Amino acid sequence: MWSVIFMGAAGLLVGGGISFHQQKRPAWVSISFYVLAGLALLAAYLFTLPAK
Repeated sequence: MWSVIFMGAAGLLVGGGISFHQQKRPAWVSISFYVLAGLALLAAYLFTLPAK
């Protein structure tokens, strides 16, 4: 369940990064959105691992 939520959040963050890039905002804004999207995908992956 949580992995689906994090994957959806990652999709929204990538869309925000693309949108800010098209609006000619500073590069650090879109890069930070991409980094946050990567972290959300990492969190989604970690939630799929079996508990020990």
